Amino acid sequence: MSDEVRASTSQYLTFTLAEEQYAVEVYDVKEVLEYTSVTRVPRTQDFMRGVINLRGSVVPVIDLRLKFGMGETEKTIDTSIIVMEVEIGGEKVTVGTLADSVQEVINLDNEQIEPAPQIGTRINTEFIRGIGKQDEHFIIILDIDRIFSEEELTAVVEEVGAK
Repeated sequence: MSDEVRASTSQYLTFTLAEEQYAVEVYDVKEVLEYTSVTRVPRTQDFMRGVINLRGSVVPVIDLRLKFGMGETEKTIDTSIIVMEVEIGGEKVTVGTLADSVQEVINLDNEQIEPAPQIGTRINTEFIRGIGKQDEHFIIILDIDRIFSEEELTAVVEEVGAK
């Protein structure tokens, strides 16, 4: 594959939340885990489901459905935790995010991605990098570094003592 073709194509991990398909760039993803028990941390934000032990490290687990106002993620056989690196104030922090199911890694050309729609002021589209089109399906591409404010993620990290 030529450098020019490579630069115009990106890989994304696709997953579902409330029957809608979302994606994040593969380079943000460290690994995908089966849903395991999450230890609740008292007095944390609603979207903060708790923490998991990932090879000796404490990793906060965030419920994206709650963050997006969709209702809590229910545990099913397909529920997964996507472990990602998120940037907070120039520093990388590991967090887990719940997904109803993880689908696949896909390639999207820049021509297949449209900018996030501007739908008035009621919906915050700042964390949407774009809308991908694959076959007849739309995929909401998230900018994982913009989903949470720096204050929210700093608070989560401080609450659980994760680094």
